[in-house]
Amino acid sequence: MNQQVMMRKLMKMKQEMEETQQEIFDTEFRASAGGIVEVVVMGTKELASVIIDEDFEITSKDDLEMLQDSIVAACNQAYKDIDTTTEEKMKKYAALTSGFGF
Repeated sequence: MNQQVMMRKLMKMKQEMEETQQEIFDTEFRASAGGIVEVVVMGTKELASVIIDEDFEITSKDDLEMLQDSIVAACNQAYKDIDTTTEEKMKKYAALTSGFGF
């Protein structure tokens, strides 16, 4: 393959990869746990917000622990969703780069 053609393909692929990554970064991922908590995490894995059901009442230490556990579970789910989405969207680039010997 001509080096210029290969370089153009690589540059195009690099641009597409960067655009895809930015799209993921700009996406809000939402996850909930136990019907008590919903979190919003950006694709950068930055926690944007935590929404607690307004009807949830803390009347004991167990309720507080349940709330804490729900926040952690919702965040972990959102992070997994980000990883899954990233893997799905970026895997086509891994296949392309292997064709170039990377």
